Amino acid sequence: MLVVALTVAALLAPPASRLFAAGATAPPEAVAGAVTGARPAADDDTVPAVGRTWPVGVRPRVPRGWEPPATVYGPGHRGVDLAAAPGTPVRAVADGRVSFAGRVAGKGVVSVELAGTGDPPLRTTYEPVRASVPQGAEVTAGEVVGTVEAGGSHCTAPCVHWGLLRGGTYLDPLSLLPPSLLHRGPSRLLPVLGVPLP
Repeated sequence: MLVVALTVAALLAPPASRLFAAGATAPPEAVAGAVTGARPAADDDTVPAVGRTWPVGVRPRVPRGWEPPATVYGPGHRGVDLAAAPGTPVRAVADGRVSFAGRVAGKGVVSVELAGTGDPPLRTTYEPVRASVPQGAEVTAGEVVGTVEAGGSHCTAPCVHWGLLRGGTYLDPLSLLPPSLLHRGPSRLLPVLGVPLP
């Protein structure tokens, strides 16, 4: 009787909950992109610019940006895709605790709850990533949490999908980064006054 009740509950649940009921290794809300039933981001959800580094590279190409859905189940892109070759180190953008490190629907996923970002805390997700840190580990900004896996990406070229959530609300992960990281151009050397040029 318990099995029947659980089966009926799973069938009546939103699609993301069905993933978990069907045997996924993590609650679906741990994975950006897996929570198809999460509500779109609200205009009043503010994100502190606590990021200290990009997840991959210095300023990677963004093949597809954040496209919030107009409705709970509407189409959109609940995160950003960052160009990254398989084997590229994936770093925590800010200090936090690894809330999930494992596989969901065949993809490697790492999720980090960011320290000091409120209740519920902001949570970043990275996929497809082979985790190098265990669940529960404390990580610092810039610390490697895994490497980009080959395959398993929804991108046409190798990439890592970077998501950001507060509870069940998707937010733009790029909003975690301060302007100095978002808009940094190439470095230029300037002359020093009083020093003769060669």
